Amino acid sequence: MAVEVSTEFDINAPLSVVMDVLKDIDALPDWSSAHKSAKVLSTHEDGTPDHAEVSVGLAGINDTQELAYTWTDTTCTWDLVSSGQLSSQHGQYTLAAVSDDKTHVRMDLAIDLKIKLPGLIVKRGQKAAAETAKKGLTAEAERRAKA
Repeated sequence: MAVEVSTEFDINAPLSVVMDVLKDIDALPDWSSAHKSAKVLSTHEDGTPDHAEVSVGLAGINDTQELAYTWTDTTCTWDLVSSGQLSSQHGQYTLAAVSDDKTHVRMDLAIDLKIKLPGLIVKRGQKAAAETAKKGLTAEAERRAKA
């Protein structure tokens, strides 16, 4: 059974800067505490990441995952290719410009674990994923916007 979490928030940075942060897969561990390492394995013809390998640790679960990415001007979508702990994962960031220097972000994540875990641990993991998306992405995009 898939577990889903969604969060919405605003970032004081242009949409293009937020999208640049999302495309910078190799820098994911710099702003996401759940990611221990990340590397792009292949890119689409336009240079955006296609496949990536990430090592994550969240709610006591450590895993190495291969993810497949698709991109539009306002979305970053990823799906699980392989994992030791998950049977499926689908995530998406959807961006909307509020103004020239403010972006509204919606993050949706659905995962299905291969193993059964107590509900409390699953809920803690959901909350941590949403907080990482909100706090980490916001801090990194706002830092880059000021640079």
